[in-house]
Amino acid sequence: MLTLHFSASLLSYSNCLTMVAKGNHTPSVEFVLLGFSEQEDVQDVLFIVFLVIYMITLLGNLGMLVLIRMDSQLHTPMYFFLSSLSFLDICYSSSITPRLLSDLLTKRKVISYSACLTQLYFYAVFATAECYLLAVMAYDRYVAICSPLLYAVSMSSRVCALLVAGSYLAGIVNATIHTGFALRLSFCGPNIINHFYCEGPPLCAISCTDPTINEIVMFIVVGFNLFVTNLTILTSYTYILVTIFRMRSATSKRKAFSTCMSHLTAVTLFYGSAASMYSRPISRNSQDLDKVASVFYTVVTPMLNPIIYSLRNKEVKSVLGRVMKRKRSSEK
Repeated sequence: MLTLHFSASLLSYSNCLTMVAKGNHTPSVEFVLLGFSEQEDVQDVLFIVFLVIYMITLLGNLGMLVLIRMDSQLHTPMYFFLSSLSFLDICYSSSITPRLLSDLLTKRKVISYSACLTQLYFYAVFATAECYLLAVMAYDRYVAICSPLLYAVSMSSRVCALLVAGSYLAGIVNATIHTGFALRLSFCGPNIINHFYCEGPPLCAISCTDPTINEIVMFIVVGFNLFVTNLTILTSYTYILVTIFRMRSATSKRKAFSTCMSHLTAVTLFYGSAASMYSRPISRNSQDLDKVASVFYTVVTPMLNPIIYSLRNKEVKSVLGRVMKRKRSSEK
């Protein structure tokens, strides 16, 4: 009896080693996304909440894109970056939320290996690009407030296009690194991800390959991206604050603060929730907290960005008012 038990255990271990040796990287591998399965009694409510959030995200960001496109008053570098942020938020949210909505309606929340890595890749592209774009927007405010006479030259249309392209390039490089190292992970079951989308830390937590290398690479790459973007934002706003305090006109101070507060609010929401996830060690015990943080910066923040920029921006509200008046007059 003992021999049979030992043989069965040895066979199971041998199978696992075989899977590791082969890499287990075939399209037949599947993961189960637990998502919000523990809240079975409120699945329908969660579906409605996330659907409403996603619709607001799409309508708000599309509305911002159309508004900036329609009015020549908003054809400035600041609003070019804002329209780029709106487009990025649509892509960013769409890489996560539709899958989440689908899983809330189905009992079998299964995602294939290839689909999981695809989601990981595009999520990393858009999340990293947003980090760099927020840093670019801080630099834009720095040039506008601290060197207004050189603004037209320093932030020409060519420079703006290169800065946005650079943000996407940083996202592609980061995503390629993370996805490439995710390929080295093997999974010998159970392949249950305690999350609502595929991301690096949850995948490392269930891998039967030692994830130390992935954790080190993740720490270095994410740390580098956060350091560069945060340093740019902090340096820009340090100079901005110094310049604002030197202004004699109270009106100029209020206008400068107004244009900066919207951006600072968006930065705080995005970086605060993202940092709370990546600042903790990878473990199964922290994944419930990770899900809460992830909901905020992948689902809620893209919805809030157009609201923040429209409610706190007089130019956007003014243009929106003119567009609404033109629409009413045309209907009459």
